[in-house]
Amino acid sequence: MNAHDRDLAGQPADLAVLHYGDGEFVVLKPGRFVLCAVTRVKIPVEALRYWSPALQEAYASPVEATARWKELNP
Repeated sequence: MNAHDRDLAGQPADLAVLHYGDGEFVVLKPGRFVLCAVTRVKIPVEALRYWSPALQEAYASPVEATARWKELNP
């Protein structure tokens, strides 16, 4: 990775910024992927299926979504 692979905020240039709603999301900053809030794995935007509107977080799979729910609801 070189200086051209990052945007001005120090994030990878292909990192998308989304607003997560109920059943849909809105792209605020275009990019190729978002990061899973639990594992930090890259999730291609076109493959994103799991997120929390309340927490504004994306999850790689139902496993991570459930793990976050259990963490917040002991």
